[in-house]
Amino acid sequence: MAEQIEGRNPVLEALRAGHPINKVYVFQNGKSGPMRTIIELARKKGIPVHPVAAQVLDRMAATRNHQGVIAVAAEWKYASIDQILHNSTLNNEPPLIVVLDGVEDPQNLGSIIRSAEAAGAHGIIIPERRAAGLTATVSRASAGAVEYLPIARVTNLTKTIRELKKAGLWFTGIETNGEIELYQADLSGAIGLVLGGEGRGISRLVAEECDQIVKLPLWGRVNSLNVSVAAGIALYEVRRVRTNIAK
Repeated sequence: MAEQIEGRNPVLEALRAGHPINKVYVFQNGKSGPMRTIIELARKKGIPVHPVAAQVLDRMAATRNHQGVIAVAAEWKYASIDQILHNSTLNNEPPLIVVLDGVEDPQNLGSIIRSAEAAGAHGIIIPERRAAGLTATVSRASAGAVEYLPIARVTNLTKTIRELKKAGLWFTGIETNGEIELYQADLSGAIGLVLGGEGRGISRLVAEECDQIVKLPLWGRVNSLNVSVAAGIALYEVRRVRTNIAK
């Protein structure tokens, strides 16, 4: 099944990462630096490039923000849990994995992928049901990071967490009613960060598998943060802790 990758950064990163691409449609008058790079790289790889009118791209686009380029690509392949763990081994680091319990908004999923890749996480785990999967919108929101970060899709999150706990991971859930603040929690070693879906948070069964539930301190009047923002804060706190330990 074919997928679309839309936008300059997502298409460029897909080309660089070797994502199987069948063809690339570009705005016929596009002459910007990034567009030239995309065209040259696609042709170098033997991928057909089709200059088309802006109206054609507008009709094709799923994200409404194609920036003058759409690639028709093979469907994204999900990674295995073993591949995520192997990724941490390659980086000579204890695993840092993000577990998303029912994040349904593809924009949020894409933003989390982008933050996780930037923070050096080794992978993301999502459930098969009642959650966003990898799509053109997710790719666009991730700014191409989806091409570099292993993402596993599992049928049972609680079972997966139990198996990873046997492998030595410590799971930290992020919730508004957490027992302690994030900055007081033990975030060293192999860790899984667990975040729940929009509006409903972490499910009871998944929360029961967490070793600790922490909260992000809030000083304003709103009582919660967007899940992608919370993920970014937590990921960079783990990275800060690891950096200090390494000194």
